[in-house]
Amino acid sequence: MSLGLRLRERREKFNKTQLEAAKHLGISNVQLSRYESDDRKPDPDMLSRFAEYYRTTTDYLLGRTNNALSDINDSPGTTEYPAFEQFINNPEHGVFFKDYLNAPEERKEEMRRFWEFIQEKEKGRKPGDRQEKK
Repeated sequence: MSLGLRLRERREKFNKTQLEAAKHLGISNVQLSRYESDDRKPDPDMLSRFAEYYRTTTDYLLGRTNNALSDINDSPGTTEYPAFEQFINNPEHGVFFKDYLNAPEERKEEMRRFWEFIQEKEKGRKPGDRQEKK
């Protein structure tokens, strides 16, 4: 399997569109499309960013191994907290959680719990409603 096919396979595994993945990676969706179609090869830095974002290894992406390590590297944020991942990738919200993607797993869990707390407090609240004091 080629590098481009592996990139596409990993992106689809996480249910990301090219536009979503490209935005997170800081590239255009056209550039990502070129990588996925093997029209372009990423430089080492970009390859590392792909591996980190797709929670795999550069060896897997380069075809040196067929073990994507998906079971080990899939974080709960991707499988159990898709709404949280979508929330933090929104530029308006992401500033608050800017360190999430590079944080150690215990810090990520703490940030997800905080987000769940906020979501619970806001449940049923409409725009313009005052926050309850308890």
